[in-house]
Amino acid sequence: MPRTLKRGGDTPHILGSVQRDYKRLYYSEPSAALKVPITLQAGYDLLESGTALAKNISAGSAGGKDQIVPYNPTVFDGTENSPGRAYLVADNAGSAYTVNVTIEDSYKFKVGDDLIINDNNTAAENLGVITAIDRTTYRNYAVITHTTVAGATPFTTARFGHVLVEAGTGNNYSDCVGILEKSVNTGVGENAKGAVATLILGNCVLYEGLLTNFDAAAKTDLSTATSFGQFVYIR
Repeated sequence: MPRTLKRGGDTPHILGSVQRDYKRLYYSEPSAALKVPITLQAGYDLLESGTALAKNISAGSAGGKDQIVPYNPTVFDGTENSPGRAYLVADNAGSAYTVNVTIEDSYKFKVGDDLIINDNNTAAENLGVITAIDRTTYRNYAVITHTTVAGATPFTTARFGHVLVEAGTGNNYSDCVGILEKSVNTGVGENAKGAVATLILGNCVLYEGLLTNFDAAAKTDLSTATSFGQFVYIR
């Protein structure tokens, strides 16, 4: 006699999530803002409308040079939303030419990108060019090989040590170049493809509370953007 599946049960059939597209980003007229189309580098998952962004300025052309990545904020307490970072899964020894990150986070980088390492105690350092990303030797983490060793002071997981793509000359090698206009998914892990999006450059007034990682350093980067209560004016 054929068996039939019973209805109901404790297993949910639909997984819901928070509605994310109700943000009103602009206070001023959106059509008056200065905007440009951009290509976001792959691997950073969902980037929400209002996210501060930076530009990959790696020296070589083999990686993601000139693509857009999330801006790296100046806060280092482990609670911040910082999609541009790949946190270390092991302390970085000063004499090593490798860093270890999760396999998923390793897809935020490409061979040829310039790699930056940082934590909340030691000044950020440039580790040079990524020459290899090994995702097969170990099942639980990836090994990124770079050309320059870090200084004598190790970067540690206890101090929220992380690596990121070189995307600036100041502010821990990450300079804000604009604001993401609409939410877009750049993908996660091996299926990450990047995305095309729109970057807000200026000539606008935005709701500051709806911006992500738009800290004091980012405001300075954008021609000293000025706050007025709940609004921020970007020239």
